[in-house]
Amino acid sequence: MALKIVYKICCGIDVHKTFVAACIASTNSNGVTTYKSHRFSTYTKGLKELLQWLLDSNCKDVCMESTGKYWIPVYNVLEKGCSIVLAHPKYVKAIRGKKTDKKDAKWIADLFKHDLVAGSFMPPADIRQLRDLMRYRYKLTCFMSSEKNRLQNCLTVSNIQLGSVVSDTFGKSSMKILDKILEDPLNTSFDLEPLIHGSMKDKIPELELAVDGYISPEQAGKLKIIKKHCEDLESRKAELEKLILALASPYQQELDLILTAPSFKNPFSAIAVISEIGVNMEAFPSAKHLCSWAGLTPTNNESAGKKKSVRVSKAGCFIKPLLVQCATAVVKSEKHPEIRNRYLRIRKRRGHKKAIIAIARMLLTALYNMLKNKEPYNADLYKKSDVFPIQREITVEQAILIAQNQGYKIKSAS
Repeated sequence: MALKIVYKICCGIDVHKTFVAACIASTNSNGVTTYKSHRFSTYTKGLKELLQWLLDSNCKDVCMESTGKYWIPVYNVLEKGCSIVLAHPKYVKAIRGKKTDKKDAKWIADLFKHDLVAGSFMPPADIRQLRDLMRYRYKLTCFMSSEKNRLQNCLTVSNIQLGSVVSDTFGKSSMKILDKILEDPLNTSFDLEPLIHGSMKDKIPELELAVDGYISPEQAGKLKIIKKHCEDLESRKAELEKLILALASPYQQELDLILTAPSFKNPFSAIAVISEIGVNMEAFPSAKHLCSWAGLTPTNNESAGKKKSVRVSKAGCFIKPLLVQCATAVVKSEKHPEIRNRYLRIRKRRGHKKAIIAIARMLLTALYNMLKNKEPYNADLYKKSDVFPIQREITVEQAILIAQNQGYKIKSAS
């Protein structure tokens, strides 16, 4: 029995850095498919010619693989006139030994015409721009953390132990002390009282011992460079955040909803969620699909009746760490017992790491329903779900399972 042809006229595109190979598959009423291939450059002129070639062939359905960043300009040009399905390369990989650029495009077209390609989630253009900026902000934050670690290493090598006395090595008082040290690295004997906050007066004797180190001229020069770089990164990050807030302003209603969720107090955390999943939850059939897309559900790996690793997938490399951070913060708080109690129950059975992933999935499920129904976070829904109904009949097996879920060990009567 032949596979059903869903797309009578469609195109498969194999994307490369300097050119794209396109193949249009046209199927007539008798089920006979003819192919028409062409190669276009990735200059804007070439991509416009590709769009015109598709429109002249009455081809509105296009499938292409996501190759690095090279697919983005192709997608931006073609989305104006075509419906595009972006596929992960592992889903459209051709058979080894019969692989050329032309055959790759034909293979993609053959898979797509039968609707065998799972398309990736693609938010609107403005959300994609917001996503790009938020990911860049994440990178700048990582750069700043790396530079701060280098600065701390320089202080450790020079036996300047500020971190052992003050709570924040990069606070105002610490930075003033460091500036004073860098003015004359060979002289670490100076009056500390004018440099520190009033609440730290009692720590002056200990601070004098902490700054009594030796900074070589090389380490002092390195410290100045690192400090200047940190200040530059903070300035660039502040400029970027202004741009992000301006771009996210049309979604203020959705941001206000997300900020009602537990542990989402920073507006940039809410913006990060919107930049990754968008605001239209119709793109995901259910909350379970969204959690799977974000890499927060166990994978299926079963063969010959044996289950192998069921670890969570590597998907959601930007949104998953954010949700895990939020979950780690909220389970420590007594303000949300509906979440903390669930975490404690799961941790008792499965351990901390799996429990945190479960809470992160719980938060994402809540965000999905909040954005879909346009409603703020409601803790009562989770409290009711944890309470068993008074009038309820269960079997012995179910009773044993409930007891095991509560952490009890079941022993046989004999």
